[in-house]
Amino acid sequence: MPATRIETRRGWVGARRAELLQAVQRALVEGIRIPEDDRNIRLVEYEKDCFLVPPDAGEGFLSIEVTLIAGRTLEAKRRLYAALVREMAAFGVEPRDVRVILIEPPAQNWGVSGRPASEVDLGFAIEV
Repeated sequence: MPATRIETRRGWVGARRAELLQAVQRALVEGIRIPEDDRNIRLVEYEKDCFLVPPDAGEGFLSIEVTLIAGRTLEAKRRLYAALVREMAAFGVEPRDVRVILIEPPAQNWGVSGRPASEVDLGFAIEV
């Protein structure tokens, strides 16, 4: 049930937006073991003068922010980071140009169907 935001500069993704979203979804499924139909991914593209990146960054530099319920193991996070880098390589993105930020609020800070996620059967394990 993570909420994922991909931010990058406009232009390089082109008509491959849907493919990029699917690649990130595959990495989330592999890395943190969410169900395949658990999807909440947004792609935000900025004009080049609205997204300052490191001077040695490639055209495909991107920031991937994943907000997810706290509790994943370090091993799951390692799997996620590696899977994201591998999936982005198919788009010509260098590993150094993939920045991942995990934001991990506790389950009681997620609202699901009008209730705290801590009181709902999410249908998948958090501690993977």
